Amino acid sequence: MKLGIADTMFARVDMHKYVLKAIEDSGHAVNIKRYTVPGIKDLPLACSKLLKECDIAIALGMPGPEKIDKQCAHEASLGLIWAQLQTEKHIMEVFVHLDEGDEKTVSKVAKERSYKHALNAIDLIKAPENLKRSAGQGIRQGFENEGPIE
Repeated sequence: MKLGIADTMFARVDMHKYVLKAIEDSGHAVNIKRYTVPGIKDLPLACSKLLKECDIAIALGMPGPEKIDKQCAHEASLGLIWAQLQTEKHIMEVFVHLDEGDEKTVSKVAKERSYKHALNAIDLIKAPENLKRSAGQGIRQGFENEGPIE
C-alpha cells in the first residue's frame, strides 16, 4: 500500500507525526510519500499529484478561526472532493479548525484526528470490513464518540 500525506506549513501541530505513529501501530506495510505545501488551499493539488502514484491520500490542514479561514477551508474541501472524483481514489480530509477549542484542546484534537483518520485510510485500502463493523455507531475522530441512536 502506498499512502500520500499532504500537509501545510500553516498548521500549528505537526499532524504528519501522528499519521506516522498510526501507521507504525497498525502493523501494516505502508509506503509513504509526503508533500508539504504553504496553506490549506494548496492541498487539493498536492493530493491530486500524490494520487498519481499512491492508493490513498490524507490531507492535513489547520484552518484559522476567522470567517475568511472558514471560506478557504470550504474551498479546499471542495477541491479535495473534486480531486477524489477525478482520480477515483479516496482523500481523507483531516482538518482541525483553530476555533475547536483552546490551544490544549486543539492540539489534542489534531493528534487524535490525525491518528484515527490514518487508521481509517489504512482500513479503506487494506481492511474495509473494519469500517463496515463501525457503520452507524456515531464514531468521531478527535472528540468522544457520539454513539448510536437506537
